[in-house]
Amino acid sequence: MKKLLDRNLKAFLLYALVVFLASVPAYFLIVDFIWRTELHEHNEIVAMRAKENFQRLSGDTAALNASIDAWNRIQPEAGIVPVNAMDEDSVYTVYRYTSLSGHEELDRFHGLISYFTAGGQAYKMTVETNIEESYETISAITAVTALFFLLLLAGFLLLNKKLSKQLWAPFHETVGKLEAYDLKSQSQIPLPQTDIIEFESLHAGIRKLISGNIAAYREQKEFTENASHELQTPLAIVQSKLDLFLQTEGLTEEQSGIIEAANHSLSRVSRINRNLVLLAKIENGQFASEETVEITGIVKELTGEMEDFLTEKNIRLELDAPGTCTVTGNAALVEILLTNLLMNAIRHTPDGGEMRAVISSGSVSIANSGASPLPEDKLFKRFSSAAAHTTGTGLGLAIVRQICQLYGWQVGYGFRDGMHHFTVAFTGGKEE
Repeated sequence: MKKLLDRNLKAFLLYALVVFLASVPAYFLIVDFIWRTELHEHNEIVAMRAKENFQRLSGDTAALNASIDAWNRIQPEAGIVPVNAMDEDSVYTVYRYTSLSGHEELDRFHGLISYFTAGGQAYKMTVETNIEESYETISAITAVTALFFLLLLAGFLLLNKKLSKQLWAPFHETVGKLEAYDLKSQSQIPLPQTDIIEFESLHAGIRKLISGNIAAYREQKEFTENASHELQTPLAIVQSKLDLFLQTEGLTEEQSGIIEAANHSLSRVSRINRNLVLLAKIENGQFASEETVEITGIVKELTGEMEDFLTEKNIRLELDAPGTCTVTGNAALVEILLTNLLMNAIRHTPDGGEMRAVISSGSVSIANSGASPLPEDKLFKRFSSAAAHTTGTGLGLAIVRQICQLYGWQVGYGFRDGMHHFTVAFTGGKEE
């Protein structure tokens, strides 16, 4: 994960580096061009003055020849020689080893070849100037540019760190308030004031979103409350009427069977309604109270209450609780979680089967004998196992997972040694 401004800064610095690297050859070409242009003008001025002086000596052949000889001795690589005909001026650049600095080194020279006449004779004049110093100039400019680039880089980093801290302070404050926000408070978040348009737009969106969530939360809460009261009452009345009808004299065996089937389905509908209401309450966070709950004691109490179911199916239950396991949560929800796991195991254990409850310091595992693994992708979905021939509602394991998600616990399933294992890890970790 990277910070947003760091990504922008990286792009800016990379762009600046590319521009800096491209500027080095640009400096070289520009400085070298300016240098050669100036030296060409210099050579032209030198050649022009020399030709004027030689032409003044046109009437004195001995003085003219003496001056030309002196010129050639002073500049042995560039001299004046007689030619048969005049030609156009030209320039050249040549690299040549010289020993003027005390040791042999390759120097660059910019030369001008010009023609003039003196004393009725045509001459070719060569004027050269060493331009090796242009490399030194370019190197110095590059070094200074690199120094300022490093200063610019350091300034970018420092300014980015300081300005981003100030600039993003409202954003980080907003994120902190969002992380600490509890929808059950049903109040708006006191967002920080800022003069930045983007942050104000973000705050406006957050306020609108929270207002919608608060309204939806209230509607869902009212629905669960209404469903809990309004649906249970008519269901209870219908069930009561069926019970009375079942006690009526003169009912045939077929009629009694129909009433029993209707009564059975009605009871199942009533349980489904209660479970759906429970799921809605868990999702809405209506179980806010928390306390320290001791798991081992609850499991022992529940297995004692389920003794009749175990005896009816001749199931052998083994309880392994070597240590004490305590969790923090709503006591009613913890009991519902454990009840659903135990009832799910009893319901799906074949007659004469085996169950095992293992309680450790940070987890509880309920295992029951079975023939083959269950489809894990459907286990904890609502109504995934509900069917007409079962007494379950298909919501038991969905409620287990919802409770685990509420408290950040992990619930998992595995099939080992001919037994289904449902494990709840109260200290986190990966699901089985």
